[in-house]
Amino acid sequence: MDRLVKPNVKDLSLVFTRDQKCRTTFELTNLMHTMPVVVFLDTTSPALLSFTHPFSVIPPLGTMSYTLLSQPLDHPPLSVPTANVLVQSSMLLTRKTDQESLRLVFSKRGPHIFKDATIPVSFVGPQVVEFLLSSRHSKTVDTMFFLTKSVPFCNESSLISLLKSAVLAGNSHFVTFLKNNGANVNHRSKTGESMMSLAIRSGNVDVVRAIVESTFMVDHSLDRFLHDAASMNSVDIMELLCMSYLDIDINSIDSRGQTPLHIASKHGYIEAIDFLVTLGSDPAIVDDNGWTPLHFASSEGHVLAVEFLLNSCSYVKYALTKEGKTAIALAYENDHMELYDMLYLGDVLLRAATINDVNGLKKCLAEGANVNGKDQNGWTALHRAAFKGRVESVQALLDNGARVDLVDDTGCPALHRAIDSGHAQVALLLVAGGARANTKSLIGHMVFDMDSGKSTQHSLVAPLC
Repeated sequence: MDRLVKPNVKDLSLVFTRDQKCRTTFELTNLMHTMPVVVFLDTTSPALLSFTHPFSVIPPLGTMSYTLLSQPLDHPPLSVPTANVLVQSSMLLTRKTDQESLRLVFSKRGPHIFKDATIPVSFVGPQVVEFLLSSRHSKTVDTMFFLTKSVPFCNESSLISLLKSAVLAGNSHFVTFLKNNGANVNHRSKTGESMMSLAIRSGNVDVVRAIVESTFMVDHSLDRFLHDAASMNSVDIMELLCMSYLDIDINSIDSRGQTPLHIASKHGYIEAIDFLVTLGSDPAIVDDNGWTPLHFASSEGHVLAVEFLLNSCSYVKYALTKEGKTAIALAYENDHMELYDMLYLGDVLLRAATINDVNGLKKCLAEGANVNGKDQNGWTALHRAAFKGRVESVQALLDNGARVDLVDDTGCPALHRAIDSGHAQVALLLVAGGARANTKSLIGHMVFDMDSGKSTQHSLVAPLC
């Protein structure tokens, strides 16, 4: 016979509770049919684990229950195992059964002492998982061991709480493990907040993917996932959401009537703005206060966002809020003078070039207007002046750095617009300023009457733009 007693467990799990004594129970059975057995319980970590009565007597074929206690700790020990319970036994050869008398039985080593079992002990439970999530040392321990051991000690509420913590921590490994072990990814808070919203807030695309792959159910009446992602400039997450949920509305509005594009514009997130507009987000949609995305970008002074939104939909610069304010008015209110040219001076310059208001044109340029700024059709002030035959304006623009090689949205430079409209003097001025007559192929030719200053056309004069 190699042992006298048999434990009913192969290992012991202590459900960890911070700053409290933890306990667990197990049983030992006497294998002897006719003799009682004295048992001695010890641990490899006596400073951490203990038994109230380490010595006991088990009657023949009897079973006795034991309670293992731990000292209060502020965090769980995470070695594998934390400690071992050592079970030793001997025949009861004395009638005395007090603790001291039983201790004397094991005071001397010898063949009368049986080493019946070594039982590994580990701390488990929800607080162990929480500690692993928050610990900088989680990579140095056997995380899978503790996760696997802890899940059976977690109820539904604990699993949801742990899943929420894992999602917010951006830990896709924990998220995947918890959802595969019963955590409900479709749980919502009392306010309707979903695990997906939390995943997006984490900014971790792998966590979002883990939630997507867990058959998460979207509620389009509550969920505003693109808004969440836009608020963080998370283009990779927005792309994943759009690919995973084909019925997601790129122009959906939140409780304030704002689209994801409003949110991205408010923050000046140019990558998110570009993604949303490319997918069809409408820059002209107004929220409950009449604000377009451009109003938000202008109010916050986001220059690149303003420029992008204007290129996407130039007429929104004239849109009025419910308080009657344009984008430039909001920029003024908040001292974003760097937007002055983009939202105001550019229009004034184009208008001055169109009507040949040379003084107004020069004033705009002196105030900082971009001489090469374009309108919604890609026309610069030089295009407009050339098309209208405004010689003085063309000269003023050339004197102030206007580029003769810039083309509009149809690929035509200012020279072609002058020729299109039959303005010979302007065409000659542009050629003298460096414009190349062969920038685009011409069919036919134009003959200039220098005495009359007029042009006549032979064959088809219109340029191929």
